[in-house]
Amino acid sequence: MRAAITAALGGEVEAVLVPVTTSGDRIQNRVLTDIGGKALFTKEIEEGLLEGRFDCAVHSMKDMPAEDPPGLVIAAVPAREDPRDAFVSLRHASIDAMPAGARLGTASLRRQAQARHRRPDIAIVPLRGNVDTRLAKMDAGEADAIILAAAGLNRLGLSHVPRGLIDPIECPPAPAQGALAVQTRAEDADAPWLAPLKDLPTALAITAERGALAFLEGSCRTAIGAYAVVEGARLSLVVEALTPDGARRFRRQGEVDVAGWAGLNGARGLGTRLGEAIAAEAGDALEI
Repeated sequence: MRAAITAALGGEVEAVLVPVTTSGDRIQNRVLTDIGGKALFTKEIEEGLLEGRFDCAVHSMKDMPAEDPPGLVIAAVPAREDPRDAFVSLRHASIDAMPAGARLGTASLRRQAQARHRRPDIAIVPLRGNVDTRLAKMDAGEADAIILAAAGLNRLGLSHVPRGLIDPIECPPAPAQGALAVQTRAEDADAPWLAPLKDLPTALAITAERGALAFLEGSCRTAIGAYAVVEGARLSLVVEALTPDGARRFRRQGEVDVAGWAGLNGARGLGTRLGEAIAAEAGDALEI
């Protein structure tokens, strides 16, 4: 990403990285839902951006709240990596191949609920940490398998690690999974150097997915998956929400015509409509 930003600046100015360790990075022994949710991965970075300590921030888009904090905007979304979840195991070829009672490691409520819906006979083991930490925990025997984002593995040069990739229609990933968000102060949102970092198909897809997320008030305490595909001027979207125990699943699918950046409104509208339909059917079932 540093190289991309340097190139976007015309190559005359080199982007300088400012390392930031967030609360989400530091606290590894507690479940996110108990200590503040996804905001723990963005709070310190956003504070630094508002204070002028740096000019832009790069986040994992799936960690971003549905609404922008005051004074900040998502100014660019680069081309998306693989949005799918990856199944990783030393012993088993897939989640369906795991024997009853086997342990699946994940701290994501969505992944837990989807796994419980598909395999109520396996055990879920809460597992946090960065990719290397979770792989090491699995190697040490804390879990028989884990589920990770394929994008993270690919970016770390670990695309050979998964035993398989999970079908994103059957089990939709987190809204905007695999995408990065370039966040700036609101007054810098239209800076010319941001233009090369903007990818239209990715923007359309994640806008649809996050439209559903916003309506369903998704957080670490809500099991929501969404997956959009843009083919030409047509966008298709599948959204699902599950009860935490995975016993009930609510799904909606739809399509909409999109053309150019003006298509963002249609994409967001489709996501909102599908989210609204799920909320109407689910009622209070999704609340924890």
